[in-house]
Amino acid sequence: MKITSAKFIKGIVGEDPMLSDGKPQVAFIGRSNVGKSSVINVLTNNKNLAKTSSFPGLTQEINLFLINEDHYLVDLPGYGFAKVNKEGQERIFQLIKWYLFDSGAEQKKVVLIIDANVGPMEGDLDMLQSLEQNGKDIIIVANKIDKIKKSDLKKQFQKIEGLIGPHTIIPFSVDKKIGVKELINEILQ
Repeated sequence: MKITSAKFIKGIVGEDPMLSDGKPQVAFIGRSNVGKSSVINVLTNNKNLAKTSSFPGLTQEINLFLINEDHYLVDLPGYGFAKVNKEGQERIFQLIKWYLFDSGAEQKKVVLIIDANVGPMEGDLDMLQSLEQNGKDIIIVANKIDKIKKSDLKKQFQKIEGLIGPHTIIPFSVDKKIGVKELINEILQ
């Protein structure tokens, strides 16, 4: 399977008919600056599709991308550190929570992106627990594996697996395009 077309549809901050139009939705969630937008760009082979920045918290709405004319990739704002005030951080957190758990939108899959080099942090584990409690079909993307020394890779993945539990974990690198085919197969199957 592959992605043959991708386009930005719109950013939303609340109720929208597109969330219930019947097209499968694959949501991308993770901490600020973990690489959610970059992962979407490499999956779609379009480095300018989703806006990326070294500025934490650039994405502040739910961005919908239509792929292959029949699926949405949903780029959610990052949780945790963002260069916005506490009020802004709370608004972003409530938007994420609303979309995933209260909006009625059904996600075919939820892709939780973690930094492989750092491992899952408290916010990641909290999000994972919430996703599990709500019965979401979860894929873990361990991004930035190219930043880990080869000699440390096995040990780091054992640590990640121990914290994450029995979920599909895809080692991923945006820069080296590692894990791209595996993730596309998971989200389009």
